[in-house]
Amino acid sequence: MVGISDLAQLLGRMTPGLDPEEYGFGLSQGQVVAGAFATVAEEEGLTVVATVAALRAAEVAHQPGWARISLAVHSDLQAVGLTAAIATALTAAGISANVIAGYHHDHVFVQWARRDEAMRILQGLRA
Repeated sequence: MVGISDLAQLLGRMTPGLDPEEYGFGLSQGQVVAGAFATVAEEEGLTVVATVAALRAAEVAHQPGWARISLAVHSDLQAVGLTAAIATALTAAGISANVIAGYHHDHVFVQWARRDEAMRILQGLRA
């Protein structure tokens, strides 16, 4: 299944979805985090992105306070401009955007306290 690469189509078809759970970014010291959303192997260690509840249960030190918004549009991994469009719109409101790309969808992590505002901004990009 080939993803969409045209930016106008990506923005027009994306349906941002807000996960109801609070997320955190942690650094595993060998702990296994059940249900981790993502891991990133870096030179300094294994970054784990998971719900705060899962990180606490695994006793992983973490930075809480993040909301996960899934864009729900099948973007081609070679598509140009989607991340920039999202980051630019959120930047204008002073909202940080930490993006993780999956095979089918992109996921944006924004400050938990500003998640509803971020959703309104991303939904506005569909116009």
